[in-house]
Amino acid sequence: MSDSDQGAPDEPSASAGPLDAPVGSMTAAALAAGGAAEVTETEVRDEAALVASWLLGVSGSISPEGVEALRAIVGPVAPAEVARPDLSLVAPDAVLSRLLAGRAHLDAWRYYLAVMELAHAVVALDVYPTASALALLDVLRTTMLSTIDAAGARPGRVPGDPAPASDAVQAEKEPTGAEDRPTEEDVEELLAELDELIGLEPVKAEVRRVADRLLVDNLRTDAGLKVPDVSRHLVFTGNPGTGKTTVARLLGRLYAAMGLVERGHLVETDREGLVAGYVGQTATRVKERFEEADGGVLLVDEAYSLARGGERDFGREAIDAVVKLAEDRRDRIVVILTGYPVEMADLVASNPGMASRFPRTLHFPDYSDEELLEIAELLAEAGAYRLTAGARNALCARFDEAERDRGFGNGRFARNLVEASIDRQASRIAASVREGRSPDASALSQIRAEDVPTADEVAELGGRPADGADAHP
Repeated sequence: MSDSDQGAPDEPSASAGPLDAPVGSMTAAALAAGGAAEVTETEVRDEAALVASWLLGVSGSISPEGVEALRAIVGPVAPAEVARPDLSLVAPDAVLSRLLAGRAHLDAWRYYLAVMELAHAVVALDVYPTASALALLDVLRTTMLSTIDAAGARPGRVPGDPAPASDAVQAEKEPTGAEDRPTEEDVEELLAELDELIGLEPVKAEVRRVADRLLVDNLRTDAGLKVPDVSRHLVFTGNPGTGKTTVARLLGRLYAAMGLVERGHLVETDREGLVAGYVGQTATRVKERFEEADGGVLLVDEAYSLARGGERDFGREAIDAVVKLAEDRRDRIVVILTGYPVEMADLVASNPGMASRFPRTLHFPDYSDEELLEIAELLAEAGAYRLTAGARNALCARFDEAERDRGFGNGRFARNLVEASIDRQASRIAASVREGRSPDASALSQIRAEDVPTADEVAELGGRPADGADAHP
């Protein structure tokens, strides 16, 4: 396809603007590398057309004006003939791969951001963005990111650069007002932080879909298009220590980056923080928690306990107050209710308005033995300790022996085991000192198999969560 075929018309439609910017960013990033990649503008526009065609093929109802806007920027678009265009974008001769091969890592990251910006803009042209289109956004993101990660080119990980790529990009940004939309980079960096959490793959995929929908909604709002009024409140289910608080905190920052809430801070509470002992006080307590969380996220831990009192209990008054304020302040606050799956289903069914206010549930699965060992190693490293091969094997055995039933502590159980191992190591070192030996730095930082609690000792730890512990260090 020639450059003349792809040029914008003399008087492009108003819809062309949102597409022109990301394609221009793709071109600028690709050409910035110069001889390192030897990319042409025609190749960039071909890839832009491929992305547009792929997403157009699963769209529900892109208007004629929207299709014309696509043609004005990327040329003729048709259903993609390639089964997996996302794989074409990371093929050896693709623009991204050539940028990475030429060690133009910062330009490769910018190119990725521009491709995602274009993809979101195309989906936003749909009158009603489909679930299939949103799913493809996640496929595109994960495919390109895996290629970038394999090259060590994610911001902050660029080998040999004098400063992390994220710092370099940030330094080029002009000061913006608080009312400005976040850049694609702001959101992608937060999603990258999410991806670095251990395990939680189903949760990560769901959070990425939430982020994609919000980005598309923002683009549609900016274009003056209709956006469905969808509740953003959530229910988190799963055992303790599975990272629910960690993800809630990150979601708050993500929502703030996309303009859904003002501050994005997290306020945690539970039954004790919401329910009072006298008539009229419970509603006041609930309102106080909402005031603290205004502009951010309110997380109600073990929310099902609100529905478990007797006739004189005020838990149900708290439920009614939470539901009402969640609706009244839906434009200022996101509420997340957490608890065990069955109990949370009962809670949602206990109030007529709760199901519509909390339409989405994210289930946090238990960690595998391998994931728990990874968490344990991170916890040990954070304290400047090193696990020997024997210690790792012993920890794996303890994880394998643990009962994975209701109440299993997951990451908190791993924390308990590491802390108990450190205590036992200290006793072993102290005994050697009393015997006249002087341990060196290596011995002081080493956790051995003999330091790991035995199966009988683990029964005392039992997977019970340690108050205030978090699944991720």
